[in-house]
Amino acid sequence: MLYYLLYPLKTVFGGFNVFRYITFRTIFAILTALVISMAVGSRFINKLKALQIGQYVREDGPQSHFYKNGTPTMGGLMIIFATLVATLLWSELNNPFIWIMIVVTLGFGFVGFYDDYLKVIKKHNRGLTGRTKLMAQTLVALVPAIWLYAFIPSFDTTLTIPFFKQLQPDLGWFFIPFAVFIIVGSANAVNLTDGLDGLAIGPVTIAAGFYMIFCYLAGNLKIAGYLQIPHVRGVGELSIFLGALVGSGIGFLWFNAYPAQVFMGDVGALALGGALGTVALATKQEILLAIVGGLFVVEALSVILQVGFFKVSNGKRIFRMAPLHHHFELKGWPEPKVIVRFWIIAIILGLVSLSALKIR
Repeated sequence: MLYYLLYPLKTVFGGFNVFRYITFRTIFAILTALVISMAVGSRFINKLKALQIGQYVREDGPQSHFYKNGTPTMGGLMIIFATLVATLLWSELNNPFIWIMIVVTLGFGFVGFYDDYLKVIKKHNRGLTGRTKLMAQTLVALVPAIWLYAFIPSFDTTLTIPFFKQLQPDLGWFFIPFAVFIIVGSANAVNLTDGLDGLAIGPVTIAAGFYMIFCYLAGNLKIAGYLQIPHVRGVGELSIFLGALVGSGIGFLWFNAYPAQVFMGDVGALALGGALGTVALATKQEILLAIVGGLFVVEALSVILQVGFFKVSNGKRIFRMAPLHHHFELKGWPEPKVIVRFWIIAIILGLVSLSALKIR
């Protein structure tokens, strides 16, 4: 929005020419989202308390978490609000990738919001059933999958394999179910990771920061050619969306850091995970998401392995508790130690993924 208002004024004052640069607008999207989330945070948390929208801590979880019962939740609404406002202010609104991200964020956010609404406000046991939630997520994920496949002429359906320059199979129409799998899988992996104070928002912010770089590189024809990565025309504008996500994530972490004053809830976890999955598809770095978001992958796999092994072994377990972060808690690690060490792992994985752009 500001791009259209201020960039034309470059003829009056040359300084307004900076609005043409994605880097400039990304920086200010970060700062804008950060200021918004910090400004509304306390009031929003107080409003949640007044409405008695508090987290229910399940009895089969770690006993050390019982003190968190009643902590305000659905704080993901704050992240979504700050991210979208900053994106609308600083991005080119005629860019289709921006609107794809807005639709995905709001769509998954709505599914998460309704799930939280049933659990927290309606006291409906565990919220949406697993099947209903998965069906709703699939329907939302079909929108960007079909949009990318059918309505963006410059977008191709080849698959980029990290570390292998020549291996780029064309998925054709199979891109649609593949895209749905990536988006839904990413959303649920982030949701499973959201179990400790600041545990999910830290790696999400880190992953968004690295994909912010990937978007800029993929959207620049010369740089993409030099690095021999797929060039996607217009995708560089998503750097602004991801910058806004980084800013809002940092602002939310101010209130979500241990001991948390607010939790993001499913409304935040699903929206953020779905957004990351969609960005990975848009930049043609889908497989790289398994490295950048490797922490989310491991958390999700720990649940799958635990449940599967429990069924085939007559009640035996691989981990003391799943997802994996609870396993380390039960081993005696203090919650802050688990959180910070997982953040460190997320940073290392992000750096490895960045090296994958050149090592081929």
